Amino acid sequence: MTQNRTCDLFSVLMFLMIVYVATTIAQAQTFSVLYNFGTNSGDPIPSQFSQFLAQGRNGDLYSATGLGGTFANGTTYKVTPAGTLTALHNFDGQEDGDTPYGLTMGTDGNFYGTTPGGGTSKYGTVFKMTASGTLNELYNFAGSTDGGHPAAPPIQGTDGNFYGMTSYGALGYGTVYKITPTGRLTTLYQFDSYQGLVVFPPLIQASDGNLYGTTSGYYGGNGSVFKITIAGKFTVLYYFDGTHGAQPDAPLVQGSDGKFYGTTSGGGAYGQGTVYQITPSGSLTVLHNINGTTDGGSPWAGLLQATDGDFYGVNTVAGATNNGTIFKITPTGNFSVLHNFDGTTGSEPSVTLFQHTNGILYGVADIGGNAACGCGVFYSLNLGLKPFVSLLPISARVGKTIEILGQGFKGTTAVSFNGTPSTFKVVSSTYLTAVVPKGATTGFVTVTTPKSKLKSNQKFRIIS
Repeated sequence: MTQNRTCDLFSVLMFLMIVYVATTIAQAQTFSVLYNFGTNSGDPIPSQFSQFLAQGRNGDLYSATGLGGTFANGTTYKVTPAGTLTALHNFDGQEDGDTPYGLTMGTDGNFYGTTPGGGTSKYGTVFKMTASGTLNELYNFAGSTDGGHPAAPPIQGTDGNFYGMTSYGALGYGTVYKITPTGRLTTLYQFDSYQGLVVFPPLIQASDGNLYGTTSGYYGGNGSVFKITIAGKFTVLYYFDGTHGAQPDAPLVQGSDGKFYGTTSGGGAYGQGTVYQITPSGSLTVLHNINGTTDGGSPWAGLLQATDGDFYGVNTVAGATNNGTIFKITPTGNFSVLHNFDGTTGSEPSVTLFQHTNGILYGVADIGGNAACGCGVFYSLNLGLKPFVSLLPISARVGKTIEILGQGFKGTTAVSFNGTPSTFKVVSSTYLTAVVPKGATTGFVTVTTPKSKLKSNQKFRIIS
């Protein structure tokens, strides 16, 4: 009798434990559709490779789409973390360009982007936009030695200038360019057919100060990973061979270990793409071969390293209902699917995920949703990750003022750089500035607010 009661008690405890674990997991991972594109007239409409998200000083998320808007040539827009969407600028397809490909937040508080078409010479533009949507053209590509048809927003370097790529140049195969915040453009490099034929994603600037990027193809090949200095010295680090992946359509991300991580939309063991790791010297390792079924397939978006140290990405097709997936992969290659899109919650995600300083991941699915047009969705994935602060720029000299984005800043009592106190100014609840203090060393920045101590998602590097 006592043994049976013990067994019954054990069974009840095991059941309660299973329920608790299941409830905890469910609470820790919540997918939400925040906005259905096409709900309102003049809405931005996602298009393939069309968006890279950026967080503004006000805590809202900003981006640009290649379709929709008043003139059907794309718009810039902002979305609050709760999902309220506001269209900002409608591209006319003429002088101000068309089909914008996302935005980059500058240290001046403005957003920078490109259009692959339109402009005075019809070869595209580089533009600057205020947080309220006022747009100014910085440069009109002429389609000669300066290149043309840029397919991604430029990124801001530690020197304050912006760096980007075009898909067309004097040799016919694209360029790498530098442009000042006032619009003075310098061509750093002209691709030839053996270095890159198709240039989609943005560059990244690594901790060594160099720029890294990918090309989706080259003559007779499957794409490449390259390095270029800000002075224009170009080096191909790796040529994809199909076996290790093909068509790296997505940008690289530098992990906290100093290595680079990325995806290919094709090739690999199943022909459905790969997740790879590559060292700064060019040694590549395939972390996972996308299987084209339960994994999903053809990842066109890049990876995000979240504050838990793991990487997150999306597969455009396949999965449980053949609408694509959200996945997680560890730096050592442990792969798992977190969400299967089902059409109603969106389909064909091709936008690199973005982690807001509130800890939540945000993204865009190109089609699906419950709007009549099935024009895609803006969604969030809450993994239970803690809020943090983001730094602009991520490196600077002692005495320089940097920007810090986050939340709950009102009443902040301290800011420190790897333990060294800094003078700071709270501008709003989501934005403050701080001076890099004398004696500071490379490390994390912390902001002490009335409710918590917030840590930066990246180490701040001191430039000597």
